[in-house]
Amino acid sequence: MMRTRPLKVALLGCGVVGSEVARIMTTHAEDLAARIGAPVELAGVAVRRPSKVREGIDPSLVTTDATALVKRGDIDVVVEVIGGIEPARSLIMTAFEHGASVVSANKALIAQDGAALHAAAEEHGKDLYYEAAVAGAIPLIRPLRESLAGDKINRVMGIVNGTTNFILDKMDSTGAGYQEALDEATALGYAEADPTADVEGFDAAAKAAILAGISFHTRVRLDDVYREGMTEVTAADFASAKEMGCTIKLLAICERAAHGGSVTARVHPAMIPLDHPLASVRGAYNAVFVEAEAAGQLMFYGPGAGGAPTASAVLGDLVAVCRNKLGEATGPGDSAYTQLPVSPMGEVVTRYHISLDVADKPGVLAQVATVFAEHGVSIDTVRQSGKDGEASLVVVTHRAADAALTGTVDALRKLDTVRGVASIMRVEGE
Repeated sequence: MMRTRPLKVALLGCGVVGSEVARIMTTHAEDLAARIGAPVELAGVAVRRPSKVREGIDPSLVTTDATALVKRGDIDVVVEVIGGIEPARSLIMTAFEHGASVVSANKALIAQDGAALHAAAEEHGKDLYYEAAVAGAIPLIRPLRESLAGDKINRVMGIVNGTTNFILDKMDSTGAGYQEALDEATALGYAEADPTADVEGFDAAAKAAILAGISFHTRVRLDDVYREGMTEVTAADFASAKEMGCTIKLLAICERAAHGGSVTARVHPAMIPLDHPLASVRGAYNAVFVEAEAAGQLMFYGPGAGGAPTASAVLGDLVAVCRNKLGEATGPGDSAYTQLPVSPMGEVVTRYHISLDVADKPGVLAQVATVFAEHGVSIDTVRQSGKDGEASLVVVTHRAADAALTGTVDALRKLDTVRGVASIMRVEGE
């Protein structure tokens, strides 16, 4: 039997995502009520600019006083899509204190203060759901913390930022340079006017922190995630990648150490083989590759951003939270029982592709190989070409620790025969 009294929802933010949440709540009201077991009612919408016309939203619901809205006491669920740290953090805490569960799409806040938010939710017996914080419409958070809760996840590797994937895909498919590809992404609306958060990896790093914490049942904050942007990736790097049968992606990689006593979380450009599932992810799409002990390899793929896709994830959480409310229960909370430390980047072991500009004369290769050997880095392949006294030397290593590779490169720069280090890139997915 369906309950007739509606569950009341407060919406914080009514931009690209918030307006889609409101639209779907209105147009799919009957379906949502049937799935939940009670109607849901949009009880208030907090915005910064109340004079703006918002199609399909009753103007009487609009307010600039978000704090008063979440303090009303009759709100069942607060949907937070304003982003940023403050005032979002304070509003969510206030919502818990006044009896509301929370659905959020705020990756930066969850990555930075997820532990405190989960603790507040548990203290007040409320839900905190945030499927939309990572990879837009792709169901990922719930499979990791519910469907795979009985398994042991060893690695999560993915493309979690559509802007950077669009840019790198254009560079790969057309031979365009970074700036040319960025300009096209901006013209098409894939890149913001200030693309720093995307191209420097900050957005992906926040998502990596969330994924690592859930996957490994430990505390991983944004500050724990190693981050490199992709602004230095060149057309020459793609040419080198193609010679190796690879392409280049900006990857978020979270993995359990081989000894099992620590985890790592990192974001950086990397070469991946063309036969890896992530290599075929094109345009602004996202994809996450999960390796679990019992389930094996799993792939999650779909649109990772945009108003409607992100709103889809928000509404999925809203349905789950409302069902929990009717059943007088809460869903899964924070799980950090393993308390595994996060290892520094220097301990991460992977393969490397190093391109050197060297003098074109006898003995150079022997000098370079000696430096690698002295630092315990084993060489897999070497390719050399050059003329007129200058040459290019490309070295691909076997797996080595990042710290060992850093020491190797520092020593190479001191050789008189090495004119410069053109590029260094990790090789993943093999």
